[in-house]
Amino acid sequence: MAASSNAEQTQLQDMEEEDAGMEEREMESDEEEEEGMGVENSDEDEEDDSSEDEKENEAEIQRLEEQLSINAFDYNCHVDLIKLLKQEGELFRLRKARQKMSELFPLTEEIWLDWLKDEIRLTEEEPNREKVYELFERAVKDYICPDIWLEYAQYSIGGMGSPGGIDRVRSIFERAVTAVGLHMTKGQMVWEAYREFENAILSTVQPPPGRIPSREEQEMLKTQLERIHTLFRRQLAIPLMDMEGTYAEYEEWSEHGVPETVVHQYKKAVQQMEKCKPFEEALMVAETPKLAEYQAYIDFELKEGDPARIQITFERALSENCLVPDMWAKYTTYLDRQLKFKDLVLSTHERAVRNCPWTMGLWKSYLLALERHGADHQTVSDVFEKALNAGFIQATDYVEIWQAYLDYLRRRVDFSKESSKELEELRAAFSRSLDYMKHDVEERFGESGDPSCIIMQIWARIEALHCKNMQKARELWDSIMTKGNAKYANMWLEYYNLERSYGDSIHCRKALHRAVQCTSDYPEHVCEVLLSFERVEGSLEDWDFAVQKTETRLNRINEQRAKAAEKEANLARQEDERAEQRRKAKVEKKAQKKVQKGTRAGEKRKAEQDDYQDEWNEDAGPKRHRGNADQPTDEYMETETGLFGKATPPGYKPAPPATKKAPQGAAASAPSAHRQNEDNPELRNDNSSVFVSNLAYTLEEPEAKLRTLFETCGPIKQIRPIFTGKGSFRGYGYIQFESPVSVPEALKLDRRDVEGRPVFVSPCVDKNKNPDFKVFKYNTMMEKHKIFISGLPFSCTKEQLAEISKNHGTVKEVRLVTYRSGKPKGLAYVEFADETQASQAVLKMDGIEVEGNKISVAISNPPRRNTIDKPGSSRPTGDAMPRQVYGARGKGRTQLSMLPRSLHRQSVPAGKVENGSAADGEPASAAGNAAGEPKQLSNSDFAKMLLNM
Repeated sequence: MAASSNAEQTQLQDMEEEDAGMEEREMESDEEEEEGMGVENSDEDEEDDSSEDEKENEAEIQRLEEQLSINAFDYNCHVDLIKLLKQEGELFRLRKARQKMSELFPLTEEIWLDWLKDEIRLTEEEPNREKVYELFERAVKDYICPDIWLEYAQYSIGGMGSPGGIDRVRSIFERAVTAVGLHMTKGQMVWEAYREFENAILSTVQPPPGRIPSREEQEMLKTQLERIHTLFRRQLAIPLMDMEGTYAEYEEWSEHGVPETVVHQYKKAVQQMEKCKPFEEALMVAETPKLAEYQAYIDFELKEGDPARIQITFERALSENCLVPDMWAKYTTYLDRQLKFKDLVLSTHERAVRNCPWTMGLWKSYLLALERHGADHQTVSDVFEKALNAGFIQATDYVEIWQAYLDYLRRRVDFSKESSKELEELRAAFSRSLDYMKHDVEERFGESGDPSCIIMQIWARIEALHCKNMQKARELWDSIMTKGNAKYANMWLEYYNLERSYGDSIHCRKALHRAVQCTSDYPEHVCEVLLSFERVEGSLEDWDFAVQKTETRLNRINEQRAKAAEKEANLARQEDERAEQRRKAKVEKKAQKKVQKGTRAGEKRKAEQDDYQDEWNEDAGPKRHRGNADQPTDEYMETETGLFGKATPPGYKPAPPATKKAPQGAAASAPSAHRQNEDNPELRNDNSSVFVSNLAYTLEEPEAKLRTLFETCGPIKQIRPIFTGKGSFRGYGYIQFESPVSVPEALKLDRRDVEGRPVFVSPCVDKNKNPDFKVFKYNTMMEKHKIFISGLPFSCTKEQLAEISKNHGTVKEVRLVTYRSGKPKGLAYVEFADETQASQAVLKMDGIEVEGNKISVAISNPPRRNTIDKPGSSRPTGDAMPRQVYGARGKGRTQLSMLPRSLHRQSVPAGKVENGSAADGEPASAAGNAAGEPKQLSNSDFAKMLLNM
């Protein structure tokens, strides 16, 4: 019974536990269902968001593809498209986009590595590895990159198990160390990977411990050990970073120590590395693109004369400066003149034009290199057609590339044969070049690029010299003259020389007579040539006719020149008269203003003096008698302008003590004190002073504010803010230091922000003593080392712009263009260390977006500051400083003189003062009256004059 009861209890407990477990499971299932519903809802939200993102990305992809269909050479558009497709996982479209870009441009190391890694992942599922090998072969041709070669070699190791796989790996490693093994900083990793591969092979040929190897195994082991020894020796003979570690590894690995020959080569390599070390260190600390450092490195290697090291240094420089045409031109010129290896030279020329297709000189060198190395005619023609489609930036480039191709075609012709296929092709090419210049080039540039018809001249000379076809040559020269060249003497003389060399005397005489009739630039020279010709070959009748014709022509020319000179003189006289009238009108207007101002001032002074006399008689007089007997009889009164006795200056009216406010008195006393300093030249020293302007008129305590700003520049002797007669601040002033040494430091504070406005700081120069001094401090000519940026967002700062620009070169200065109020214009100038960096920055920065704004970047070429003809200017027109400049970029207000308008003092030009009155010290108005102004004529006066003529 007890046992059965215990069993029942145990059974009941088990049932209760099962029920409890079931309840727990039901609760858990309910919770899971609730969580599942929540997860489903969140998944739905995420799917909605992702679908919207996919739609936006797809729309952007379609926009980029459409843009590339319009302009396939948009580099940035290609890059953006590849990024989006990779983000979306569109592998087929991604591969196609990369393929299109690689056909047009050489790809960077980063783009190639991304592409290669994607293809490697895809081929893990595909047995065909040859596609990846082909892609690697294309990648290593664009740039000499150690990382790509290392990736290539490591990928090939994965296929070493296939037939001939080991030999293929060794071949790729050998090509890698040949291409980049001399790379001072990255070559070592390729050598080490090569040795690791050979060590892995060594481990497979070594017999297991305890077993005697066979003779065949011994031979394989010996061969493999010799391979590794050879790799160590080759690497230690090359100057590379961390050579000491490689040498120590060889010592430890070699059973018989390091041979003497290897030690000798190692020491030579170490010495060479020490020579190169300063250049490598300079590259390590320099900022991209390090162009100046690479140029110095290349010059050093050219002096050393090692072709392999020169080549690798050029390749390293070009991998970071691939868009610098001068670097490519220097490299290709070296290869053309020194190495002359066909495959290396032609592949480098091809890479050069792919990187800088807009540079005509690179295409021209490529055509010459193809001809020099015996390339077939079809290849040369294809390269020429690509050059025509490259998009040169000026019309003359097309003339030069056509000349280079026509020269090539001319050298192919055998002129000993009367007719040949090559000759007909040459003539067809000449005809095509003329049509191309007339239609394609003129439509694009508005000019043919060949105003002197150089191509037609060459064609005519070839027809005359080689083909003995003077009729065709004369037809060509007739066409040349009808294109506006008949007025130039040198063109007629060129034609005359052709007739003289390959024609006859009849056509020579005819050409010279036409030249005398048509030439307008140097007719005397043409006439002299005609007379010389008739002296030698003409009859008396020919001589008389030539003399008569030349005299008639020269007389007519002289009459035309006299009329032109008279017309020019009349225009100049009329311009002088207009300028004189403007000057006199300005002088009269100024004099009238002075008279009106003097009248008002006299009336005001008279009224003030009357009031003063009344107050003085009533108040001041009795006060003298009410004083103490001990006090002196003469009292002194402190006034706003100083201390005066009882003989106060006329017009003085003291303010009542109750109404006079202290700040007004202080403000009034400040300008007067500065006026006293201005009136004492001995207190001023322009050499130790600066002029500050563009300050706010409402600036409180300007002297204290200026002292705080400039006290860091050096000890200040005095500060002279300029006030109006009513005591309000004019917004400018002068700061005089104890020493002129402080002036350069003060000028560095130009454009410093003072209460929201940029303060303008400029040298303090007396314009009367230095009339040619220009306050404008920025260059108005083309600055090839500086770029001009427009379209910037107004929120862009100097720091942001410097951060963007430093990726393209060494930034020396960044200047944001602002209004006088300090508000930005969205324009900026960035100065680089040299012209090459600036040109590279233009290519890479033009069209990029900064905070949503698409910016435009160009080489700084400010519009020329045309001088405005102002009456009273004391300088010649060529040197005058214009008030405003209008150019392609609009008004450059920040480029104006920093001197306020009220301080411009313009004197009458010496050349326009009559009778020396200005030199005698008389006023301009007096000089004008002395000269005698012409009487103003009415309409009836003009009518009488016309009737009397």
